Amino acid sequence: MNPAPVKEIISIEDLDKIDIRAGTILSVSEIEKSDKLMKLIVDFGDHTRSILAGIKQERENPKEIEGKQALFVVNLPERKMAGELSQGMLFDIGYADKLTPCLAVTEKPLPNGARAG
Repeated sequence: MNPAPVKEIISIEDLDKIDIRAGTILSVSEIEKSDKLMKLIVDFGDHTRSILAGIKQERENPKEIEGKQALFVVNLPERKMAGELSQGMLFDIGYADKLTPCLAVTEKPLPNGARAG
């Protein structure tokens, strides 16, 4: 793989706008109307969210990530896809470089809802 060029410089204020939090994936379920999307129910400590992720074709068994703690972007606008509501974005690594994506995970278990930054 040849690493992509670094994107344009952003300010620390722009970076501070992104709310990345640790959450535990409670369940992973199929979305019948989609060939790519799976529905994740994620525990963020004080609440749960439904987050849609395009992992159906990326993994032999998408349910293997159930119970794992990963990083999520939680301050994106809610978005309806394939008839389902997504309330954030799974923060995984590799897809943009055409690699099999892997979860961005915490080094050790943290309280759900813990913020990056």
